[in-house]
Amino acid sequence: MKVLLVDDEADIRKVAQLSLTAIGKMTTVPASSARQAIEMAATEQPDLILMDMMMPGMDGLSALAELRASELLSKIPVVFFTAKVQQQEIEHYLRVGAIGVIEKPFDPLALPEQIRRIYAEWLERGGGI
Repeated sequence: MKVLLVDDEADIRKVAQLSLTAIGKMTTVPASSARQAIEMAATEQPDLILMDMMMPGMDGLSALAELRASELLSKIPVVFFTAKVQQQEIEHYLRVGAIGVIEKPFDPLALPEQIRRIYAEWLERGGGI
C-alpha cells in the first residue's frame, strides 16, 4: 500500500512515516502542505492519503474538496489525521468525503493497523469502484 502522508509538522511526519514503513511495511510519500500533497497525488497516485486537518495555507477540508473536484484524483481515499475529534466534527469529515479519522496524538505502533482497517472497511463499502 502506498500512503501519501501529509502533515506540516516534520516530527509528526517522521514518526508516522517510520511507523508506516517499518511496522506497516507500507510505502510512504511525505508532503509538508496540502498544496504539495495535491500536486504529488497526481504523480504518485497513492492508494490512500493520510492528511492533517489543521495546516497553514490550505487546511485538510479545502484540500479534500480540491481532490474531489479533480477527475484524476477524486477516487483517492482520504483519512484525516487530527486532534479535532468531537463526534459532530468526525461526522462532518465523513459527510464531506473522508473515509476515516485518526486521532492525534496517535499511537505509532497502532497506526498501520488503523490505516489498514479503515481502508478495508472502505473497500467493503464499495470504495474504489
